[in-house]
Amino acid sequence: GLRRGADAVSCQRHRARQRVGHQPRRFALFESGYCLPLFRGRLTLEVAGFAGPAVIDAALAGGWAVAVLNRGTQPAPAGVTSLTGDRTSPGGLAVLHDGIWDVVVDTWASAPSAVRDAAAVLVDRVDRYVYVSSRSVYRWPMPAGGAEDLPTCDASPDDGDVDYQRAKRGGELAALAAFGDRALFARAGLILGPREDIVRLPWWLHRIARGGPVLAPGPADNGVQFIDARDLAAFVLDAAEHGFGGPYDVVSPVGHASMRDVLEACVAVTDSDAELRWTPPEPILAADAQPWTDLPIWLPPGEDHDAMHGADVSKAVSDGLHCRPVYE
Repeated sequence: GLRRGADAVSCQRHRARQRVGHQPRRFALFESGYCLPLFRGRLTLEVAGFAGPAVIDAALAGGWAVAVLNRGTQPAPAGVTSLTGDRTSPGGLAVLHDGIWDVVVDTWASAPSAVRDAAAVLVDRVDRYVYVSSRSVYRWPMPAGGAEDLPTCDASPDDGDVDYQRAKRGGELAALAAFGDRALFARAGLILGPREDIVRLPWWLHRIARGGPVLAPGPADNGVQFIDARDLAAFVLDAAEHGFGGPYDVVSPVGHASMRDVLEACVAVTDSDAELRWTPPEPILAADAQPWTDLPIWLPPGEDHDAMHGADVSKAVSDGLHCRPVYE
């Protein structure tokens, strides 16, 4: 759900005491389409969407000093230093040739070759490469209870513009080829939260805020899995700190929330008089209302629901993933 472009963030937390000759720790993040490197001395490549800003917010709150590398088309977020570059242009990452960082976080969602090129520039300047990927990399159908060992789609780190599934898997392979076990893949599912620009949760908030009878697609207790962008950011930063590697599915655990929880939270936070009218899937589908698009977040029981809302995320949870309550 992030847009295309090329930008970098660098963030640096100065330690009160450092070993003689030890560089301050640095962390770089590249954001989908817009490169967003983060450093401890942190570099971000053009901030777009809402996951990248969430990482910046979390880094600033955690005491990182943040610098943003963008194409100069927008000002740097408050509290960060601006650099200029473009990962999609020849020589566009030249500024990255000067510096040493601990971690790169890359959320790029377009041509894997852009991840390949960035990783090549940074491989001797960065300890660890965190690539914010997607659970879309798995072959379809994904069974309920599937985890990080599910088979993935065919892809190449040398691919140009390809579909989202191949782009994300190709990005993983690009980071893996350069960094090996120093690469971590945060395979996010449905991302929600502040600044969301995909209009999934905002669609429900706006509709429920209007009040009156509201079609609530059932079953009401059907589970949903998502990750708040702020929780994704916290996990990525924590993973970078701890030097984790390999793939992680990053969504809320099964049982964390249901469709009822989501819609009732929307009623509560909007202080609406909306009346949720729970309706089974059959009449909704018969009326040609499309799950996920016409009624965001919702998927009726079946193969699609198992794939999107049935992931086993015990690995991420055991390594520090925390998911805030739905109301938040």
